[in-house]
Amino acid sequence: MFNMRLNLNRKKYYYVLGALTAGCLLAGVMAKTHFAKIPIKPESFPVVRTQLIQAANTGQGYTYAGEVRGRYESKLAFQVTGKIIKRNVQLGSIVNAGDVLMQMDAKDIQQTVSSHSAQVSSAQSQLRLAEINLSRYRQLLDSGAISHAQYDQYVNAYDAAAAAVQQAAAQYTHGANQLDYTLLTADQSGVVSAITAEAGQVVSAGQAVITVVQDGEQEIEINVPENRLEELKAAGQLHITFWALPNITLNGKVREIAPMAEPTTRTFKVRVSLLNAPSTVKLGMTATVALAGGAAPPVFSIPLSALYQTGDTPAVWVVNDNILTLRPIQTGPFSNGTIQVLAGLQPGDRIVSAGVHKLTEGQRVKTAGDAL
Repeated sequence: MFNMRLNLNRKKYYYVLGALTAGCLLAGVMAKTHFAKIPIKPESFPVVRTQLIQAANTGQGYTYAGEVRGRYESKLAFQVTGKIIKRNVQLGSIVNAGDVLMQMDAKDIQQTVSSHSAQVSSAQSQLRLAEINLSRYRQLLDSGAISHAQYDQYVNAYDAAAAAVQQAAAQYTHGANQLDYTLLTADQSGVVSAITAEAGQVVSAGQAVITVVQDGEQEIEINVPENRLEELKAAGQLHITFWALPNITLNGKVREIAPMAEPTTRTFKVRVSLLNAPSTVKLGMTATVALAGGAAPPVFSIPLSALYQTGDTPAVWVVNDNILTLRPIQTGPFSNGTIQVLAGLQPGDRIVSAGVHKLTEGQRVKTAGDAL
């Protein structure tokens, strides 16, 4: 009897145990099926628009084309009006001080000089007559034959004759100078770089007809836009190369910057002095002027929308490995929706260009070009 109860209890135990096991398995299957229907949402990061700071924005790659010029260039002109009858030089002619470059027809001026010469002779004759009369009437005055009033008249006539001689002599000297001005001579030694008048042409006084570049220092003339003037002023040294002399590189230095821009090109003429130029460098050669490396600090331009400012210090968000870092910068002038960055950025930096006020330090982001 006891054994029958024990067997019956064992059957109930195994029955309950089986039911519990089946229930757990069913619950596991149902739970697995339920959670499989709920997707796991991955962590999301904001997408930002960025801009890469390019090395080309530093402004150090600018070069300027120019021409070899002489530091001192004289534009020579006749001092009288007349007709050119002879030209003694050609383009590129080497001249010395005192050489006659052009000659003007001097027939009319020669007639004037002859007339003044005759006036001088006439005035001198009048002076001699006045001197003889003065000597004669001085003797009559001493003998009491005439009065002092009569004698004073002859003294006055003598003084007038002497003044007339001076006047005629001055006119003659003026005419002689005009005659000399019909010959155009070189004031300094140099080379003829331009001729703007030919024989047979009538030119006026002061009209430039020949340009002579004086011997001495040579320079490069370039034209620079106004937004590059400060960069050029800050350059300690310039590198100069020549199209016709590829193996020669010279150092130069800014000597002169025009105070006003050219009305047509709106650029400023700049003269760059050549340091230790060899004799192979000739006037008129084409040259290229470049800033020496490291002469000026890099300057970048970024959009105004990239500027993040709290207080008095402007800053930008720099993206490094998709992590944001707020970096202070030094700004310069702004125009056309951009602002210059004078310090704080380097070539290769990637900055956020929009939506900067919604970001925080150390935040992880995705750039617009990353895969979502």
